[in-house]
Amino acid sequence: MAATEDVLNEGQVDAALAGLPDWRHRLGGLVTVYKAPTAAAALELIAAVGRLAEEQNHHPDLDWRYRRVFLRYSSHDAGDNVTRRDVAAATAAGAAAARLGAVAEPPPQ
Repeated sequence: MAATEDVLNEGQVDAALAGLPDWRHRLGGLVTVYKAPTAAAALELIAAVGRLAEEQNHHPDLDWRYRRVFLRYSSHDAGDNVTRRDVAAATAAGAAAARLGAVAEPPPQ
């Protein structure tokens, strides 16, 4: 369970996003869309995110559309706010996407 001191304020979220160029703060969470080179690679990304979720005991909202994987991290046990766990999970998911050749869509600005 997330402690209230783990909840990030807007400035802390903005600072975290500086290190997460593929991610945006939307809908009360950290969100991104990764486009994989193939549908099979998208499924590999989903499997990698699933393994990370089990290891971290922190599971994203996830949607798969052919070559695109939509991810959203927020901490439901912290009032659907962004916490340090969300930042760590997004960082790990981004690294998995990069290993599989998936790119953020739209690309980081």
